[in-house]
Amino acid sequence: MQWILRLSWFCSAAMVLIVLSPSLQSFPPAEAIKSSSSSSSSKSQLNLFKKSPIFHNADVCTTTRGVCDSSVVHVALTLDVDYLRGSIAAVHSILQHATCPQSVFFHFIVSDTSLQTLVKSTFPKLNFKVYYFDPEKVKYLISSSVRHALEQPLNYARNYLAEILDPCVKRVIYLDSDLVVVDDISKLWEIRLNEKTIGAPEYCHANFTKYFTTSFWGNKKLSGTFSGRVRGPCYFNTGVMVMDLVKWRRFGYTRRIEKWMEIQKTSRIYELGSLPPFLLVFAGHVAPIEHRWNQHGLGGDNVVGSCRDLHPGPVSLLHWSGSGKPWLRLDSRKPCPLDALWAPYDLYKHSE
Repeated sequence: MQWILRLSWFCSAAMVLIVLSPSLQSFPPAEAIKSSSSSSSSKSQLNLFKKSPIFHNADVCTTTRGVCDSSVVHVALTLDVDYLRGSIAAVHSILQHATCPQSVFFHFIVSDTSLQTLVKSTFPKLNFKVYYFDPEKVKYLISSSVRHALEQPLNYARNYLAEILDPCVKRVIYLDSDLVVVDDISKLWEIRLNEKTIGAPEYCHANFTKYFTTSFWGNKKLSGTFSGRVRGPCYFNTGVMVMDLVKWRRFGYTRRIEKWMEIQKTSRIYELGSLPPFLLVFAGHVAPIEHRWNQHGLGGDNVVGSCRDLHPGPVSLLHWSGSGKPWLRLDSRKPCPLDALWAPYDLYKHSE
């Protein structure tokens, strides 16, 4: 892949620009987004981001006919005050690399409906719909985590996509807000799930036991949930998933996840946020997708957020999972080398 061959050069060149160019060093504090986005004034929100270029379909593409059009690529993301800059960059990256950008339909899950105005002003020609997610829905299901960001209600909205999105939406790609896509999103959309409900890159050599407490593994009734899974329980990152919403609705997976969250409230069986319940329900039952579609962990671990390198192999999606987010590290003028790969998709007005 030619993009990968240029990766090393691009990282080095971008880092030089960040170090030497005063304009690239003049990033404003990330807190500016939070304070502006939390304002009830839609007018002030319009000034946060530059207007995206208009991306047009290639001749081979079909015309999008709306949210119920089965021929379009359906993508779901959350729009959160703290991660808004990342979400905008993610959308920008998808449009820039898609052969049929006008045939991608975005589903935005929000707790602040005023963000719809910001999306319209930033992406005037975007096909999208905004859905309100009530934080009260999961307020009493969320338990404390190793990182405060993992406790935010919108982090759990992915559990409810099958009931939040229109019933006519049968399949969706769920993406976290701290990533950029550097390949045509339709390639991910076309991956077959066969009999599985979700598809994701799996990591079967990861230490699976660390995602649950010793009390979980010591309770045979609880740990026995992984017994009999033919492929064995493998770790997967829930920040990139292809989801069959028809099967999800049919088999009631939302309620299955909620039951594990209820057990967590009384028995403390894991330390992370929304990931472990997904592992409990789906690990060993996931349609495997190439690792290129989730080069995750670029944000370091959940505490320190130190710099990391790419995993070996080709790259279609870069994911800053972990506590270190590229926009925050750029704002602090202490970026990691790979943060230079996120910067070109940043539409925040004062980041130029």
